[in-house]
Amino acid sequence: MKKVLFITYFWPPSGKASLHWPLDIIRHLSQDEIEPIILTVEEETFTQKDESLLSKVDPNWKVIKSKALEPFDIYRTFIGKEKNEKLISSETISTENKSLTHRIALWIRLNLFIPDARVGWNFTAIKTASSFIQKERIDAIVSIGPPHSSHLIGLKLSKRFKISHIPVLIDPWVDIVYYKNLNRSFLTKKIDNHFEESVLQNAKHIVFVNKSTQEDYQKKYDFIRNKSSVLYWGYDEEAFIDLKTDKLRKDEKIIVHAGNMFAYQNPKNFWKQIKIENDKENKIVIRFIGSVDKEILEYLYSLGLKENVQLAGFLSYNEMIKEILQADMLLVCSTEPRHVPGKLFEALRTGNPIIAFGDNNEEVKKIIEEANAGMMFRYNESGMEFLEGFEKIKPDQTYVKKYDRDEISKEFYSILKKLF
Repeated sequence: MKKVLFITYFWPPSGKASLHWPLDIIRHLSQDEIEPIILTVEEETFTQKDESLLSKVDPNWKVIKSKALEPFDIYRTFIGKEKNEKLISSETISTENKSLTHRIALWIRLNLFIPDARVGWNFTAIKTASSFIQKERIDAIVSIGPPHSSHLIGLKLSKRFKISHIPVLIDPWVDIVYYKNLNRSFLTKKIDNHFEESVLQNAKHIVFVNKSTQEDYQKKYDFIRNKSSVLYWGYDEEAFIDLKTDKLRKDEKIIVHAGNMFAYQNPKNFWKQIKIENDKENKIVIRFIGSVDKEILEYLYSLGLKENVQLAGFLSYNEMIKEILQADMLLVCSTEPRHVPGKLFEALRTGNPIIAFGDNNEEVKKIIEEANAGMMFRYNESGMEFLEGFEKIKPDQTYVKKYDRDEISKEFYSILKKLF
């Protein structure tokens, strides 16, 4: 039995979408050959809770927890929110909010918390993990980011105890898209670049969850070319077993977007086209699961679509799967050319037609086209062709099966084996 330490800030009952990859990869690893040890936070206060995910956690796994020094409680107080009031991801990095308290809080977050606001966990996590490793042998360390501060924990432990480290980059690090219009100082970016390069230099292997991000990093750091792999985000096949696929209503079509939707993911001309369809008595309802930026909602309402918008809010993972299965169409929005949304793979598995938006995102376009699952457009396009012919789209479910996380976990195990 090889012991592998997984460092992941998010863990059930957190409902954070980014925990699904490590959770399912760990679940599908051979229990006869790998003993997973999970290092996570004692209590995570930012995200919604999804208690249903606890059923996926094997009671025999060792889960080590340490207290996180999270700044979001202070942030809530600073901007006038109640201690237990939920924060929305988009509002914490909003450039629309011009209040002085928000701008000060945002500057502090961007320039004093490097590489991210969860770096306060590192102090307790390194101490707790070190005590554990001194008592038990660990054969490999896997860190999941974001938050990319988790990779610094992996780096420290790897060097201290001479253990192979595999960082998994679910999103880019230093130049992640939401930093684009935000004010990070030259010194902050220099320090962050140093952290990123140090982690990748030390890593025995690096995992990306899409090809475009891997290629971008290979251009930046030539030394990773022979020590990186792409293991796609994928989906959990077990979540789809025995679920009904009946459509919700016969007198209208429902298009569902699942996950967070930010202001920079706003397909304005598509909303206009939906308004045209509704005016022609081809009723289409837009249903959002998760959070949606108020700028998008305000735009929809300005078009006269308020009665056609449904806000489901946060749903458990199982409820979300039921919703997308019952939809008539699924909307997927990428943020940039390097972004392959995780929800794309669950959308593929439903067999429902997909309309995707993204500028110059050839990877998402290729995946959708190879699966015969739908159409992709630029953000300034209307998507009219999709709305006119979506009912004829029949995705290739045989192609989709390669994205089952059971299969992806086998690929990950092959990477681990080479390090033992």
